[in-house]
Amino acid sequence: MQIETFYDPRTYTLTYIVYDAQTQDAVVIDPVLDYDPLAVTTMTESVDKVIGFIEEHALNLHYVFETHAHADHLSASQRLRERYGAKVVIGSEITAVQETFKSIFNLSADFKTDGSQFDVLVSDGDVVEAGALKIGVITTPGHTPACVCYRIGDAVFTGDVIFMPDFGTGRCDFPRGSAEALYDSIQKIYALPDETRLFVGHDYQPGGRDVEWETTVGRSKAENIQLKAHTSKQEFVNFRTQRDRMLKPPVLLFQSVQVNINAGQFLPPEDNGRRYLKLPVGLFD
Repeated sequence: MQIETFYDPRTYTLTYIVYDAQTQDAVVIDPVLDYDPLAVTTMTESVDKVIGFIEEHALNLHYVFETHAHADHLSASQRLRERYGAKVVIGSEITAVQETFKSIFNLSADFKTDGSQFDVLVSDGDVVEAGALKIGVITTPGHTPACVCYRIGDAVFTGDVIFMPDFGTGRCDFPRGSAEALYDSIQKIYALPDETRLFVGHDYQPGGRDVEWETTVGRSKAENIQLKAHTSKQEFVNFRTQRDRMLKPPVLLFQSVQVNINAGQFLPPEDNGRRYLKLPVGLFD
């Protein structure tokens, strides 16, 4: 199994291609569609790098895996789906996220909250086969209800559940987030062998260090600044709750969520032929 990493410095997002060099079977995890909030337009610079690697190595892309409905960048899953016929996968609790944000954005009655915009909904313990690759599913709610981690061989792709040890864990203050649930979810990760590799969904480069994306279960248990192996649930919940009160919403929160709960697609055009993104005024007052 080989892992190729792509970093988007604008959103601090890490995208991964996981592939078998012999069979050329491949999956992509958390691809980025670039977005300019001032021009209200998308670009494909980030996903084009992913496509370039797929083409260069003649990979057979089976699936695009989303760790959750991201709140800081738009997903490029549909560009890969259209180009390669890859199916888009997300956790089955995306339905809860869709229901929540359908109300927040006052979306049309036609917007479905059954997850049918995605090709595959997965639950805890599921295994998705992509040719020679087998992708195990670990449900890890807390940051959002629909967060999942994907285990491939000795590697786990954590999304926003846990980051590099010097940054900590995901925030839990989005609608339907839960610090209690996140603590329990991370215990599932910490129960894995210490040598298990963890590949994070973002790296915010604290202190201005170079970008990093790989750690281990053992290192996280020993060094994670917010949740070590000996940290109690109440200690973590108290810290996470206080910390989250100090955080500002992500810059692209509303734009990202509207697109990502719809499997990386903008909502249909309105009666004037234009597509729109809504900004709910005062939601975090």
